[in-house]
Amino acid sequence: MSERVVIVGAGPAGIRAAEVLTQAGLRPTVVDEGMRCGGQIYRRPPEGFTRTAEKLYGFEAEKAQALHASFGRMLAEERLAYCPQSSVLSVAENGLQVLTAAGLHHLAFDRLIIATGATERVAPVEGWESAGVYGLGAMQIALKSQGVALGRRIVLAGSGPLLTLVAAQLLDAGADVATVLDTSSLATQMRGLPLMLARPGLVARGMAMRARLGRRYLAGVRLDRIETSRDGVEAIAWSHRGTSHRTKCDAVGLGWHLRSETQLAGLAGADFRYDDTFAQWLPQADSMGRAGDRLYLAGDGLRLLGADGAQITGRLAASACLKDMGLPFPDMRADLRRMQRLDRFAAGLSRAFPWPAEAVRRLPDEAVVCRCESVTAGALREAVDAGASEANRAKSLSRVGMGRCQGRYCQLAGAEIVAARAGLAVAAVRRLRDQAPVRPAPIGALSSALDPTPAKSPSDVAS
Repeated sequence: MSERVVIVGAGPAGIRAAEVLTQAGLRPTVVDEGMRCGGQIYRRPPEGFTRTAEKLYGFEAEKAQALHASFGRMLAEERLAYCPQSSVLSVAENGLQVLTAAGLHHLAFDRLIIATGATERVAPVEGWESAGVYGLGAMQIALKSQGVALGRRIVLAGSGPLLTLVAAQLLDAGADVATVLDTSSLATQMRGLPLMLARPGLVARGMAMRARLGRRYLAGVRLDRIETSRDGVEAIAWSHRGTSHRTKCDAVGLGWHLRSETQLAGLAGADFRYDDTFAQWLPQADSMGRAGDRLYLAGDGLRLLGADGAQITGRLAASACLKDMGLPFPDMRADLRRMQRLDRFAAGLSRAFPWPAEAVRRLPDEAVVCRCESVTAGALREAVDAGASEANRAKSLSRVGMGRCQGRYCQLAGAEIVAARAGLAVAAVRRLRDQAPVRPAPIGALSSALDPTPAKSPSDVAS
């Protein structure tokens, strides 16, 4: 009972993990970057925000409110320590380096549950480096957190459920969504439907949102370029059924489903495997989320199953933690059966809304691949010609993935270009090494880590 358990992330997975642990009598510490609990899909607005839960979360309003209420009860009853607005920068020596408003602090743990979720997966399009081009997730954050639509006339492009969801949410908020361009054809989407019917209710909801988009929505589109000026985005050029089109806009949202946030898992010692279904590197864990000695993974940072799957994996990871501690733990057989259905649905989604590998490989040399460092596709191909057929070697020679996002937005696209140029499978290019800090941090905060004066733990600061 004296073991220190730390949960990173206060989204659906982290909240459910905390519930299981507190019900067993433990008092975990929850560290989260958000100002309030909820994660991305159930992100909570600031106090005093006037939009209703039904407007913010749609069909998921009841689930969102239940999660928020559960976390609020645990916090009010002091059954957990909560560190909001705190970024974990590194994992080392059985502890986390956590950046808080008060500075950098070391948070020791005996067992670690990582539930860091996912971010939008973005493929480069010529012109995407311009001001006025955002990820779909960024547009959703602005809408949920501040009630702000990023743009007066908006075009959304990419593929996957997030594309339809953000479009519907923006329309509900009164935003001007000019068009929604899906790079997946209807025929491709139908190939994923049999597996997606493992969750027929969710499919029906998605089709209802799609219907609300009406003629704004087009499938099987090729994105040609985003036209810009010194003032930002002016239009997007695209092709459909052999005909070229140009849509005027001042903002573009891009996204191809999601990518797991895995940097902390890598620093904590998790192993990885390239998953052809999801077209990305994913950490390896057993059915309960064990990924290493005293290391447990949950949520979309483990595999992309959505909010319902995140809640189940959070309970599984916490139960595995209790079992390994020799404490009573819940019967997880029902949740493990549910996971099989969620896995089928997720595989269907990936089949229906594929990562646009061929479009990325065909990018012109002048197109920017890495926005942080302004690395073009041509520069990356030149690095391959100079012997950089491995991801970290390509990073060293071209600087791709060396910016503030540390490859979150360019690693997958960069690997496609390297693989195509070198004649390799994407998995053979390997993944970028995880390096600390995993988030940008002020130099002053990092230098304070060298100060021998003892510092309070993040939970002390929060209290």
